[in-house]
Amino acid sequence: MSDARIRDIVIVGGGTAGWMAAATFAKLLGPDYARITLVESDAIGIVGVGEATIPQMAIFNRMLGIDENQFIRETKGSFKLGIEFVDWGRIGDRYYHPFGKFGVDMKGVSFHAHWLRAHQAGAPERLDDYSLNALAGDRQKFLRPIDNGNSPLSQIVYAFHFDAGLYARYLRGYAEARGVVRQEGRIIEVARRGTDGFIEAVTLENGERIEGDLFIDCSGFRGLLIEQSLGAGYEDWSQWLPCDRAIAVPCASVSGITPFTRATARTAGWQWRIPLQHRTGNGHVFSTKYMSEDEATAILLANLDGEPLAEPRVVPFTAGHRRKFWDGNVVALGLASGFMEPLESTSIWLVQSGLARLMNMFPDRGFAQGTIDRYNRVMVHEYEQIRDFIILHYHATERDDSPFWNYCRTMEVPERLKEKMRCFADYGRTFRDDDELFNETSWFAVMNGQRLNARTYDPVAETMSLEETIARLAQIRQTIVNSLDYMPSHAEFIAANCAA
Repeated sequence: MSDARIRDIVIVGGGTAGWMAAATFAKLLGPDYARITLVESDAIGIVGVGEATIPQMAIFNRMLGIDENQFIRETKGSFKLGIEFVDWGRIGDRYYHPFGKFGVDMKGVSFHAHWLRAHQAGAPERLDDYSLNALAGDRQKFLRPIDNGNSPLSQIVYAFHFDAGLYARYLRGYAEARGVVRQEGRIIEVARRGTDGFIEAVTLENGERIEGDLFIDCSGFRGLLIEQSLGAGYEDWSQWLPCDRAIAVPCASVSGITPFTRATARTAGWQWRIPLQHRTGNGHVFSTKYMSEDEATAILLANLDGEPLAEPRVVPFTAGHRRKFWDGNVVALGLASGFMEPLESTSIWLVQSGLARLMNMFPDRGFAQGTIDRYNRVMVHEYEQIRDFIILHYHATERDDSPFWNYCRTMEVPERLKEKMRCFADYGRTFRDDDELFNETSWFAVMNGQRLNARTYDPVAETMSLEETIARLAQIRQTIVNSLDYMPSHAEFIAANCAA
């Protein structure tokens, strides 16, 4: 068995995906298991707009043994309690998809059911009023969870914003300190074995040939190995996710560092706002079928907090994924594997998930096909589950002010999403399928925020009287408000713990 062990891992491309892979292999395998080489060229730019994350990234950092305060300082980052959605259900609407739960379950029945019952009976409080994260976002407050019994302060869930270029540099230092070798150069040739078509080596402009057993394709949209060499194919989702361009530009910070990402719906797409310590990241995701690049750029520049700090950069994309994430001895990660628009900040998670699954199914040089098939099936399933959650934001809307929104509102959507929407429409119920990334709370937050209407509430909510339900809801709200008073401002927390 030892003779079949993977001895040489070659990562093609740097950026976030490449250096996440290098750091993972360096930490979990170590230099005595396999030589790890990362090939990248300073002449080839990286997309580098994925500056927002979800809470699972903390798991990745803990696996690497990274000190969180140092990580935030080095990447000029900030903390994220959720995403604020503006103008999605209707123009003028605003709601949060917060991390963590709303309220608390009561008598074995979900909080969502009790809140919906009270709401349908006329209680005026918003769903966001029962989320510490949402209210802390409004007041620009932040605190890591503390040991305080059943208090909401013990259950704060958060993620990060950071500069993607600085993050790649940070991981590079981490990986190189653990034996990863970075090779500068542009790849001009990819050699395949005649016996099985596996990738054998890549050749650089200077003539150097780099051989490997396992190749990780992190070469971005072009998919140098997985697509250009192996022809894995691409599953196009533009019928459900019609946006095909992003225009990105940083701007000066002119106000407090908000502890949330903002996604504002526009006429033919949406705009992101991601606050960092030294600047604010912005972008406009849109469909060229419904809007020109010039118009999209003008809308973006007209809606910045401060002065732009660079020229706007256009990133064309097609939503979807490779039909094979793993083909032969090549595994694709990041943009080489597919593109999920960043509406729910899942891009870095999909790299993390791909790496976790690869380590769980790590091959030898025999590359057993059963393992490869399982990896591909699991990754396709994960992409599809996230896809359906993102489609929900576009499809569940009352907006009819533009051809883009008319298309999204009336388009046919995947059957799995239709079923979830039907279940919500029946009794306000949401379900998490097969340990999918987004849980019942996430689905409830977005369905409610996008103005999906439930015919009635879950009947088991009537295990309590309406009067008792309303009284308990009031207690939960007051507990959250009391907790909010204990929290420092986001800016104060950063200044005290992790200022760049």
